[in-house]
Amino acid sequence: MNLIQRIRIKLNYFSRWRKQALKVVEQITLFLSLVAMLLMLYNIGFTYTAETERAIHKANSYLLVTFFVVLGMRFLALFNPQNITRKRTLEIILLLFFFVALCLRFFMRDTHFGNLGWVNFFDRRAFTHLVFIYIFLVQLSRVNFRLSRFNFNPALLFIYSFLFLIFAGAGLLLLPQSTHHNISVLDAFFTATSAVCITGLTVVDTATTFTPFGKKIIILLVQLGGLGIMTFTSFVALLFQRTSTFKNQLFLQSMVNEEHLGQTFRTIVKIVGITLGIEAIGALLIYLSMDNQLFYNQPEEQWAFAVFHAISAFCNGGFSTLSHGLYDIRIRYNYNLQLTLAWLIILGGLGFPIMFNIYKYLKQEILKVFYSFFKSHAYKHKPRLLNINSKLVLITTTILLILGTILFGLLEYWHALQEHSWYGKVVVSFFGSVTPRSAGFNTVNMATLTTPTILVYLLLMWIGASPASTGGGIKTTTLAVAFLNIISIGKGRDRLEVMNREIPNESVKRAFAVIFLSFMIIGLNIFLVTLLDARHDLKAVIFEVFSAFATVGLSLGLTPQLNDGSKVIIMLTMFLGRVGLITFVLSFINRDIAMHYRYPSENIIIS
Repeated sequence: MNLIQRIRIKLNYFSRWRKQALKVVEQITLFLSLVAMLLMLYNIGFTYTAETERAIHKANSYLLVTFFVVLGMRFLALFNPQNITRKRTLEIILLLFFFVALCLRFFMRDTHFGNLGWVNFFDRRAFTHLVFIYIFLVQLSRVNFRLSRFNFNPALLFIYSFLFLIFAGAGLLLLPQSTHHNISVLDAFFTATSAVCITGLTVVDTATTFTPFGKKIIILLVQLGGLGIMTFTSFVALLFQRTSTFKNQLFLQSMVNEEHLGQTFRTIVKIVGITLGIEAIGALLIYLSMDNQLFYNQPEEQWAFAVFHAISAFCNGGFSTLSHGLYDIRIRYNYNLQLTLAWLIILGGLGFPIMFNIYKYLKQEILKVFYSFFKSHAYKHKPRLLNINSKLVLITTTILLILGTILFGLLEYWHALQEHSWYGKVVVSFFGSVTPRSAGFNTVNMATLTTPTILVYLLLMWIGASPASTGGGIKTTTLAVAFLNIISIGKGRDRLEVMNREIPNESVKRAFAVIFLSFMIIGLNIFLVTLLDARHDLKAVIFEVFSAFATVGLSLGLTPQLNDGSKVIIMLTMFLGRVGLITFVLSFINRDIAMHYRYPSENIIIS
């Protein structure tokens, strides 16, 4: 055996050893991240003595040092000075992040440095928790990628992700520091389910029951429920790893409904970026529309209110930090606030594919105008950039908003709208048309609504928002396809054609399947609630079930009065409404391979 062969053997041995060492490091990091998260939850969720606090402080210090050493070893094992990629750069930044945390914990003490502004700007405990959360998210994202390598049904994994988030959220809401007084396990699960499924139905008063920490947990669940925990963890994984297998990319492609495989990462980044950007703008507008006297000149309280309601509105969550919601006497006549929330709800209910498509269309139209004024040649535009799906969503949404506003204004002019001015009547009517389509905020006293208005609300709740959005219901495209198909049948056509395009037969079948399943689930759950809790008015029960299925969150005051059995039924209704009926069915049924034969046809008498 010559020298070169010996060197190759040693290099192969070193490579195998390094891979094994990296696997061990990953397992140690995952275990330590779980330990750190549990320690952090105990630190912020329970009350303890000064001696226990010192022990926790010491344990956090040991964990920080261990993380720094383990990640440093991992970095050195993978370091290649000739190939400094973005991934390596981010790992260097992470190590510097840890170094700052260690310096804050061990060296920069108030007794040594006095009141140094730049030191006191950092809360050492909060900074340590931020480090632990970051490590946990990175490890969770890697677990997410590992799960996608197995032959999991994407629909089933999507459902499991929501179940995991509900159980985790319920556990956090049961922490002593989350509530001013203890709540039952069922109430914690109901609140977590309502938040994750972005519904807004509550069995306890959010404003008086939950502490600021508990409210942060609720709005975090709303945000993750609106985005989807799979989208969020995939974003973290791709952001800090930038590499994934072909199977991972196919899995993510099906999750975000992206047509082009190479655009999956950009789509996920766009989803997260647009969500955070719109919520930030909404929070700023809400902050500016509020009177600081309502918050006793405390800007941090005003910002907390603005951020909470911006996230809740865009995610169609329906949660509010006010006991009476937006009907609170302090903001009941704040019409600028209502308009801001209404447009946040509309944008969140359009769906990300629609927003991307509208952005491309508007960008093209602006470039056409720009070229016509400042360029010597015309802009080469793409024809039919606004696809049929976007057109159906925009047309259906506009019709529902206009009809809903007119009907609400006419039916409630002498009732719920009587206390408002002319301008107020228009704004409240518009908001009353927006909120039942999966938002859940109330600007009027729901108990004063007339029966015709309630029937209009039931229809709007059942229709809901648009596909791939943060809203629920059967979706606007389902209604549009079903309605257009009825017209097509009336005209005697054997296929559905819209705007010079043919709608596939599969879309038509899915639309009517969703409609049938929705009525079946709603009817069954109304029957079960009346069976388990017969003391309630049927109108209130019907309204409650429709609201839960469409993940709206509006109620006629029935939610806090439900017994335990009815709460479970409403929780299941919210869950089915959020994950989608077709998704739920597909997760348990294996799809047949396409058959290349056809049986003789035979007519069935329908009517």
